[in-house]
Amino acid sequence: MQVDEAPEDEAVRETYNFAPGNFGAVYRAEGPAKERDNSGQEANAEEEHDPLEKCNSDQPKEAKTSKDSAVRYKLQSMKWGLIPFWTKRQPDYGSMMRTINCRDDSLIEDSGMWTTMKRNKRCIIICQGFYEWLKKGPGGKEKVPHFVKRKDGDLMCFAGLWDCVSYEGSDEKLYTYTIITTSSNSYLKFLHERMPVILDPRSDAMNTWLDTTRTSWSKELQSILKPYEGELECYPVHKDVGKVGNNSPNFIVPVDSKENKSNIANFFANAPKKEPASPESRPEKDDSATKDTEWSEDNAPKPAQAIKREHSPDNTGDAEDTTTPKPKTEPTNPSPQKKKLRSATHNSPMKKSSGTKAAPGAQPITKFFKK
Repeated sequence: MQVDEAPEDEAVRETYNFAPGNFGAVYRAEGPAKERDNSGQEANAEEEHDPLEKCNSDQPKEAKTSKDSAVRYKLQSMKWGLIPFWTKRQPDYGSMMRTINCRDDSLIEDSGMWTTMKRNKRCIIICQGFYEWLKKGPGGKEKVPHFVKRKDGDLMCFAGLWDCVSYEGSDEKLYTYTIITTSSNSYLKFLHERMPVILDPRSDAMNTWLDTTRTSWSKELQSILKPYEGELECYPVHKDVGKVGNNSPNFIVPVDSKENKSNIANFFANAPKKEPASPESRPEKDDSATKDTEWSEDNAPKPAQAIKREHSPDNTGDAEDTTTPKPKTEPTNPSPQKKKLRSATHNSPMKKSSGTKAAPGAQPITKFFKK
């Protein structure tokens, strides 16, 4: 595509969450000098000069041969949400939202607010693709964002209209645009009933749409506004794209793609990398904490330690014997086994002995669970 003039890099910045009111890249043709009056005044004068010109005239006007008639193509930064040239004050956000899109069927009649723009101010909006929300659930409360792009990966070119306005009391010019929509093609019917009018770069349709010599609306121009017949690709993306202000390259990456870092499947796929550390540390802890290989599966305190506590408060002389394995085989008076043998020979419950009490450290472990 021929580009004779382009805006500065700071005028149009790349974003993955383009919202109404943002400034985007618009491609348009600029014809003779009088057509370069961006305020719309010249267009009105031309309409008054030839009021009998019919809407269905398909014949373009003869091109001029002077230097001023040379057509120039330019990329320009414009605000999304068309503001007509006759507007005196800055409209509110709600009014601007009503002009972010223009239905193709609203251009059939040669009347309405789009009359001046469709005759003299046709343009192309450049982008990577567009988002659309699929409504799910009862009442369509759940909205799943989808990203639509060309299957060949090329940039998308939307048919649009532009205008330039200067508010009352200001000489500053504000360029704005709207995107023309049409019925969805068969591929996107499931997603939404409308879609932008997409034109192929350097196609006859695009050349006709940007032809500055066509200053009257015609059937040929209207026929360009139709569902896209090329191949598109559509897939669900991250829901954070629905929040204005969020911006991430992951917004145009499929949710279930390996390239998407936020994909939950990728999160769990990386988790097993930490697993080898846990089984290697467990046997090391068991070896250092226990010396009895017969009970290596149990991390609870050893019975030998409980026996030491039983003898430590009663017999000071037996404390030295706890360093040998003998206490494991020696019976003790407060042994819970003798109490069990006594209870096995009686039909009635065993009476509690009031004379002797076990040392605090020698109480049976079952007493802990009775508390």
